[in-house]
Amino acid sequence: MATEQSKRRKVRWGVLGVASIAVRRAIPGMQKGQWSEVAAIASRDGKKAGEAARKLGIGKAFGSYEELLSDADIEAVYIPLPNSLHAQWTVKAAEAGKHVLCEKPLCPTVAQARAVLEARERTGVKIGEAFMVRTHPRWLRVRELVRAGRIGELRSITGVFSYFNRDAANIRNMPEYGGGALLDIGCYPVTLARFLYGQEPARVLGLLERDPEFKIDRTDSALLDFPSGQCSFVCSMQLNYRQRMELLGTRGRMEIELPFTPPTDEPTSILIDDGSGSAGGRVTEVIGKCDQFTVQGDAFSRAIREGGEVPVSVEDAIGNIAALEAIQRSAESGKWETPRGIL
Repeated sequence: MATEQSKRRKVRWGVLGVASIAVRRAIPGMQKGQWSEVAAIASRDGKKAGEAARKLGIGKAFGSYEELLSDADIEAVYIPLPNSLHAQWTVKAAEAGKHVLCEKPLCPTVAQARAVLEARERTGVKIGEAFMVRTHPRWLRVRELVRAGRIGELRSITGVFSYFNRDAANIRNMPEYGGGALLDIGCYPVTLARFLYGQEPARVLGLLERDPEFKIDRTDSALLDFPSGQCSFVCSMQLNYRQRMELLGTRGRMEIELPFTPPTDEPTSILIDDGSGSAGGRVTEVIGKCDQFTVQGDAFSRAIREGGEVPVSVEDAIGNIAALEAIQRSAESGKWETPRGIL
């Protein structure tokens, strides 16, 4: 008798590129999955593809992205390429009949994301944005607690995400590749605020400071005005490493340490404070250890095998990109801006 595992059969994945996020985090995470098998990797440099394949135990290595997309054995692709290449290769992969999980942001602009949406509708494949935080059990639990009224009515979300990087060779410091702090890390508090409020921001205010040499935005601040509350955050690629998010409600608060890149080898936690000041008013809820890249890969693979919805849809990605574009426009205009193009 066939086992449950053999009946569902792992989805065979190919990876376009040997980016650090892929070889250090995404691929090792997916290889631990019950629903995902990384069967191939490609690079425009065949030697790099071969080295990555040997190091990670991947069966096939290709010297071009086109070769991987033409492999009939590959069912889905993960795209960790520079932001400027996301739309192009997501569309090409869809046209090759592959399901696509593309790194965040799905596209740098709403216009490009709409082209991806059209490709999805035309080809019938599944396409999703790789926001691994959106499938992490801790954030699913935070949203559950918010919806249950654990801190009353959610009214404010504050966040910070920063690290230091002035490497001229790093694509995050190259505007032509879609670099900059907002697209790299500012997108995280935006997607989580939308996720928790269950709404789109009505208007946004942004302030971007640019590196005088690289011309990318290096330190950004933003305020998002939702129908139910607000979100404010600071993100930077040239400040001391820090990440944290706090939720304030009418009857309490929640605090999340390492909200975006939690450890994979130990439990994570949610601090819940009812504001009473009593010893029992502050509790820590512990979430079991997990690798959010494993969870993300398996969630997408299950959507393929079972015909369900992907965790972060193209429509959802368009909402996030619209907010990011509005922040950029606000930084230029000095005024509140309304996100455009939300579906």
